[in-house]
Amino acid sequence: MPNEPWHLSKSVPVSFIFAILMQTVALVWFVASMNSGIQNNDNDIVRHDTRLKALEDTVQGQAIALARIDENIKAIRSAVEAMATRP
Repeated sequence: MPNEPWHLSKSVPVSFIFAILMQTVALVWFVASMNSGIQNNDNDIVRHDTRLKALEDTVQGQAIALARIDENIKAIRSAVEAMATRP
């Protein structure tokens, strides 16, 4: 018995072997599609990160411009109040 070569028993149906083979193909297909989805997500993350940095820079520039406008308005208000109080 120990010296016998390995062999497939005839009691194993062909449909079982076919099912195992199809299951293996389906698993490989699933993993490949999942890997593709992960790669797409990586690309989207890089694209969104770049866009987010550009938006943050724009918002920061707008905040600086708004602060300058606010200071200009204060200076104009002070000048108008000074002119109003002159005799």
